[in-house]
Amino acid sequence: MKPKRIFKSPPKRFQPKGLDVLYEDHDLLVVEKRNGILLVSSARDREKTAYYLLGDYVRKGNPKSKNRILIVHRMDRESSGILVFAKNEQAKRILQGQWQSYKKTCTVVVRGRLPEKKGIITSHLAENSIHKMYSVNDPAKGKFAQTAYTVVKESENYSFLEVELLTDRKNQVRVQFADKGCPVAGDKKYGVKDSSIKRLTLHMNSLTMIHPVTKQAMTFDTKVPGYFYSLLSSRG
Repeated sequence: MKPKRIFKSPPKRFQPKGLDVLYEDHDLLVVEKRNGILLVSSARDREKTAYYLLGDYVRKGNPKSKNRILIVHRMDRESSGILVFAKNEQAKRILQGQWQSYKKTCTVVVRGRLPEKKGIITSHLAENSIHKMYSVNDPAKGKFAQTAYTVVKESENYSFLEVELLTDRKNQVRVQFADKGCPVAGDKKYGVKDSSIKRLTLHMNSLTMIHPVTKQAMTFDTKVPGYFYSLLSSRG
């Protein structure tokens, strides 16, 4: 079911750079984030984060405004796609409580070819002292993570996948495909450092969720970045 808009998306010139507003009402703000934009602040990039820019957007430039946004889920700086924010504590609590049950689909390009063209990857993920995720054999030492995938297209060096997050853990897709020997293209943390790859090829392109207040089913879809397709035709 297509979401019913309570507000129209503002013209592009009024939207924060690198963040396209897909939907907005009194409880929700749904945007498409481009790659390279940090979600929350670091010491150097406080004013360039999605959180800061969208906070300023909902306040309409008025520093005294009580309007605010609250983070519901995470997304890596290098990734792109659909981001959901709450506008009040009640909406945040409901959204986070239901987040794992929402249908989330990503488009991913990985290096190499997977022997099985369709399947489900299951593992348990833990985090080390430098905040890097890794798989563990003992279920008691990691969080259950499960990813369904389908190979849509292959080239000599890359595979174009449709991925459904059956769970949504930190760096889940990146770690699991690296474990398979097919890391996400452009992944310098878990994969191969290759300066010829312009970006991490991971994009959350579809989300089906339930509105926290109206209980309406809502589906958001975005276009797959053109760069993903170009990799399939490259010889690198």
